[in-house]
Amino acid sequence: MTDPATDAPPPPEAVGPLTRGLSVLRVLSAGGGRQAVGDLVRATGLARSTVDRVLSTLARLGHVRTEGRDAVLAPGLLELGNAYLAACELPDRLGPYAERLADALDESVSLAVPDGDGVRFVHQTTRRRAMSLAFRIGDLLPAERGAPGALFAAGWDEDAWRRWRERRAADPTDAGFPAVPPRRASDSGRGPGRDADTNSGTNSGTDPAADPAADPAADPAADFASRVEAARTAGWSLDDQLIEPGLVAVAMPVRDALGRPACAVSVVSHTSRLAPGDLPAAVLPQLRETVAEMGQALAAPPPPIAVPTTPRHASWMRASKQELGPEFVESLARGLLTLTAFGTGRAALPLTAVAEATGLARATARRALLTLGHLGYLTSDGRLFRPTPKVLELGFAPLSGLTLPEIAQPHLAALVEQVHDSASMAVLSGTDIQYAARVPTVRIMSVNITVGTRFPAYPTSMGRVLLAGLPEAERTAHLARTTLAPLTRHTVTSADRLAALLEQAREDGYALVDEELEEGLRSIAAPVRDRDGRVVAAVNVSTHAGRRSPTEDRDALLPALKAAAARIEADLHTAGRYLRVPLT
Repeated sequence: MTDPATDAPPPPEAVGPLTRGLSVLRVLSAGGGRQAVGDLVRATGLARSTVDRVLSTLARLGHVRTEGRDAVLAPGLLELGNAYLAACELPDRLGPYAERLADALDESVSLAVPDGDGVRFVHQTTRRRAMSLAFRIGDLLPAERGAPGALFAAGWDEDAWRRWRERRAADPTDAGFPAVPPRRASDSGRGPGRDADTNSGTNSGTDPAADPAADPAADPAADFASRVEAARTAGWSLDDQLIEPGLVAVAMPVRDALGRPACAVSVVSHTSRLAPGDLPAAVLPQLRETVAEMGQALAAPPPPIAVPTTPRHASWMRASKQELGPEFVESLARGLLTLTAFGTGRAALPLTAVAEATGLARATARRALLTLGHLGYLTSDGRLFRPTPKVLELGFAPLSGLTLPEIAQPHLAALVEQVHDSASMAVLSGTDIQYAARVPTVRIMSVNITVGTRFPAYPTSMGRVLLAGLPEAERTAHLARTTLAPLTRHTVTSADRLAALLEQAREDGYALVDEELEEGLRSIAAPVRDRDGRVVAAVNVSTHAGRRSPTEDRDALLPALKAAAARIEADLHTAGRYLRVPLT
């Protein structure tokens, strides 16, 4: 994608380490979120020592972690994209309407915004099918390859069209848009020969395999200007397999209080369900109604300006620098910190507000804002700064597929390294627990359990934590369905005694179970809560009962266990703000 923000030379105040750090994040994000450090060095053209310092700083921020020779994006990086999404307010204000529309039509619904000459997704409500939408929040599409792009291009001036043509010439195969299937370079510029009025649905009922217009290798830009004009006239746009065969969509713009297109709403289907010519008639009535409601939602008064917060204050910076020395690049950390100043009720901020929200000096915040503006992550009218959709290119799409086990795994590994006993995570499945993640330790006597293993919930530490986290009525119903069989001579089989132990676990915030599942096995578990405070998983440490007393194990293991659970929760809360995080 062409980026006019970086066409000009950097301003004199530009922060070099911030620019270099962002280049590492971009390359790592474009590579799917994991790359060998040596590959990052080659792709960025930076010195190995520079890349190492960048990665060390990003790891301290929770944005990246290293695994062997690889650098891997970490959930903490989602803080940056969350700041943009909260500031633009589109997912918060319009997401519920998109979900209602998806339920009504039983089709996937997307919200997208313009990003240069591309289109970037900011919300997805996906229907799970064998043939379903695979785009992620943060994914970027060329404007010509999709229904929203024609709507946004209706407002382009000649400079925007020039940049679009330059990008097309420089990237004939759409290699700069990894979210879409690439086109063949030999087909660039070859028109598919479809009717200029795409909204007429002239290709209804055609076979995608036989129709060159539906071939993703054909050039969807050949009739883009015609499709833009048709969208301008009709007020909606049709994607007739512009991305890949079988994928069809209808989009309409949602306008803000000033009549400007704030985003586009797309209803996405497949030709196995609806032919391109049939899709508009099937979805436009409800789509128009929803778009009108969304426009009213955007016209509502904005939320009150939030009280400035300090996600990373000056003392944290000093402590990090003191601990890591030259491996902590303060100017990079400060620059990324400025992006987190934005959020709900803080869509546009003056320099003073950014400095207050971050705890940075005005001069430091100003240099960071100017650098981010030059790179296209912020825009400014000279007084107020706003984050742009480009912030989402910093890892949001590759991280949007995270599951809770993937979030937990590195924290479990760190816990095992600290306590030298196996650690696991489980979720409740009926009257059982099901292991979702596990990191074993190497001992002569060890517990042989694999992911997917199921045990009854009542005689296990994780089961008791999960049961204790249920609402009282649900817990009572669960126990009524459970047969309390004695698995060892220590197993609690009294319903009243078990109910008392569950209440104690709820109050204590942990459960310790000693040889109730298996002789010689002791475990201690703590809960993992989602953003709403619900217990969705449990983590535990399992050990051999013969090495220490229960009290000694509690004192030795519980602090580290609770700290690991807290770290998993923090990452889950960050990831779960705008994403649905699967529990298994």
